[in-house]
Amino acid sequence: MRILVVEDDRKVACFIQSGLQQEGHAVDVLNDGSGAGDQACMVGYDAVVLDVMLPGRSGFQVLRDIRARKAEFPVLILTAKDSIDDRVSGLDGGADDYMVKPFSLAELSARLRALMRRGHPHESTLHVADLEMDVVRRAVRRAGRSIDLKPKEYALLEFLMRHSDRPVTRSLIIEHVWDIHFDSISNVVEVHINSLRNKIDRGFGVSLIHTIRGVGYMLTTAPP
Repeated sequence: MRILVVEDDRKVACFIQSGLQQEGHAVDVLNDGSGAGDQACMVGYDAVVLDVMLPGRSGFQVLRDIRARKAEFPVLILTAKDSIDDRVSGLDGGADDYMVKPFSLAELSARLRALMRRGHPHESTLHVADLEMDVVRRAVRRAGRSIDLKPKEYALLEFLMRHSDRPVTRSLIIEHVWDIHFDSISNVVEVHINSLRNKIDRGFGVSLIHTIRGVGYMLTTAPP
C-alpha cells in the first residue's frame, strides 16, 4: 500500500512512517494540513492517516476536502481528542475509522489492512494460477510451498497480483510501492523483480512474472 500520513508531531509521524515502511508500505508524510487534500487526491493513495489538530487546515477540514472530491480511499483519523462528539464528527465527516493517541503501531497497521479489505471484501486471499497470497496473514505459497518474502518483495508481489494479466509500468510500480523520495533512476525495481523471479518462478514449470518490453512487467499464466 501507498499511505499518506498527515501529522504535525514529527516524532509521531516518524514513528508511524518507520513502522509502516518496515512492513513494506510506501509512506509519505506531511506535517501541515495546507495542501494535504490536494496531495491525497492527486497522488491516489491507498489510505490516509490523518491527525485532527494540524496547522494550516484541521484534519476535519482536510477530510471534507477529500470527500468533496469523491475520493474513495479509506481515511483513518488519529487524534488525542477522545470525546464521543469528536468521534462522531470524524465519522460523520467521512472518516472510515478513528484511533485515539496514544496508540499501538500494530493496531494501526491492522486497522489499515482491515480498511483495505473492506474496500475489496472478496480479496483477503489473492490467487494467480497456483500462487496464493493471504493478505491477512501476509503469507505467500506456490503449489503448496511456503515462500519467504522481504517486506518490499511482498508489497511488489501484492501489487502485481492485484493487477494480474495487465501490464504495469515501472513508474506505476514506483508510485504505489515506493514513496515520493524514491530515486527514479535507481535500478531497485529491477533488483526486486529479479529477486521475486528467483523465489516465485525458479523451480516451477510455469513462469508467472514477465517483462513487457518498452512497457514494464506483468504477472500472468499466459506469456505476452
